[in-house]
Amino acid sequence: MELEVSAQSRDKALNRRIAITVVVLSVFVGLCHIKDENTVQGMERSEAHAIDTWNEYQANKTKQHLAENARVQLAVLAPPGKAEAAIAALDADIAKYKAQSPQLSGKAEAQERAYDTLRFRHDQFNAADAGVATAISLAAVAALMEAVALLWAAWGFGAFGIFMGLNAFLGGSFQLGILSSLLG
Repeated sequence: MELEVSAQSRDKALNRRIAITVVVLSVFVGLCHIKDENTVQGMERSEAHAIDTWNEYQANKTKQHLAENARVQLAVLAPPGKAEAAIAALDADIAKYKAQSPQLSGKAEAQERAYDTLRFRHDQFNAADAGVATAISLAAVAALMEAVALLWAAWGFGAFGIFMGLNAFLGGSFQLGILSSLLG
């Protein structure tokens, strides 16, 4: 018993549609990947800046606390009339630290918000990648099985991937919360 496998497709139009689908989706996912890598780099920068700023905030609060303690010690232990200049200098330092703290915390919180915004975009690019990858896989199976229904399913997943990618590129607010929850 001899089995002959033919590499010839019976439906060349189906194969052309599959080939065009795969090319379009591959190019789109490539562009999304480039933009997503830039987004990830931005996330890393925002996170590093937030950490640095929170560290600066903490150092500022520590210096404030030390200056307040030194002021109390001078006020209690110094002979009368001998520490007024040092106490005035410490009061000026304490005022400076108190003024800087809200600015530093605001700056750090802004960096955290920037990170969250970029993370949202990154999640959108991930959803686009998942949709397009599924579409390409379905298109490959559609070619092997010569099944138009699978190509339609591939187009559905591809449309979802393109929609999510365009949302990420254009700054849209659409995101599948359940998908992010499951995959995040």
